[in-house]
Amino acid sequence: MKTLKKSKERTKEDRSVLRKTVGDIIENVIENGDAALLEYNQKFDGCDRASLRISREEIEAAYKEVPDEDIEDIKKAAANIRAFAKAQRETMAELKDFSPAEGILLGHRIIPVDSCCCYVPGGGYPLYSTALMLGIPAKAAGVKRVTACSPVIKGTEHIHPKTLVAMDIAGIDEIYAVGGAQAIAAFSYGTDQIQPVNLIVGPGNSFVTEAKRQCYGKVGIDFVAGPSEVLVIADGNADADIVAADLLAQSEHDKEAKGIVVTTDEAFGQAVIEAVEAQLQQLDTREIASKSWADFGEVLLADDLEEAIAYANSYAPEHLEVNVAETQQEQTVEALHNYGSLFIGGNTAEVFGDYASGTNHTLPTLGAARYTGGVWVGTFLKTCTYQSMNPAAMMNIAPLVSSLARGEGLIGHARAAEIRMEKNEK
Repeated sequence: MKTLKKSKERTKEDRSVLRKTVGDIIENVIENGDAALLEYNQKFDGCDRASLRISREEIEAAYKEVPDEDIEDIKKAAANIRAFAKAQRETMAELKDFSPAEGILLGHRIIPVDSCCCYVPGGGYPLYSTALMLGIPAKAAGVKRVTACSPVIKGTEHIHPKTLVAMDIAGIDEIYAVGGAQAIAAFSYGTDQIQPVNLIVGPGNSFVTEAKRQCYGKVGIDFVAGPSEVLVIADGNADADIVAADLLAQSEHDKEAKGIVVTTDEAFGQAVIEAVEAQLQQLDTREIASKSWADFGEVLLADDLEEAIAYANSYAPEHLEVNVAETQQEQTVEALHNYGSLFIGGNTAEVFGDYASGTNHTLPTLGAARYTGGVWVGTFLKTCTYQSMNPAAMMNIAPLVSSLARGEGLIGHARAAEIRMEKNEK
């Protein structure tokens, strides 16, 4: 495979300082609870509010600050996300009373977790779309207590009004003005103001990600995510301007984001490079996007579609776009199996999934798509098995279990089977 534009190699980071810093924050929250949270709110965001939970009055005030057309846009996006989440839920069926042998009944139930926290980042942009992507599938799954948290706008005591509105439209039950590693610790271990949850989902910076990693086990998480990424498979039939725009949409996330094109047409690859440079001149976020593209943008020339597909499956990108001739589209899609979310054809922009088409934008990065998909309604559900059997079935299976257990040297296991036989024979 030939490289038309090379990216900088990601060096292995020494994360020891980050691990210790986050570990200290978690321990502080465990030991000092709300006092630690209030201290960090002041230290990191200049926030002096004493009550961390957002009141209904604050939510209503946020609606008044957001233009009506923006509220309607959020509701339209929410409707698509909710419809898809409900459709996903309907595909997950309970298995009732399956019988592998006479008298034995097995099955499974689909049970939502009792509670979850949706972490919605603040930072440079109000990522209110993330509130929809996390809260709506949690509600569609049937989670009884759906909470959310987000950092305040720096120097204030308030979460961004659009984020609050989106959280409310998503149906979130409790909202808290706290962010960072300390928020993950609070929802994992609990404080006086914040009851702990069973599951934490959502993206965040390196501190949030490391906190999720360290708290995993005490609480469930979706996955550990890194910088955003998109990979585009394209042939000479694709539109270079459209592909360039999709690359820059990813690049503006942050300076670590990665955009990759794998093409079978060298002239197209060069055209994409030129189109990116031209569009950067008009992009308001070019300071971030240009750095990301310069350092981590990559354009590769594959010998054929088969090689491009093999590269994509090996890379396992967060977002994968297929922009090839319609005659090649179906076979290309069928051959792809490692990606967070797939976008098929030139009409299907990755940003449509980011906001409003209905699929979820909280997706695995850094190759995690090799073993997991993104957040979906199933993220909030447990598949729990059950079994029952009548006396005849017990008498039939107990000798087998006794023999297997004694073969492992677990005599207590064997006796648990044997005692039932003995009592049944009396």
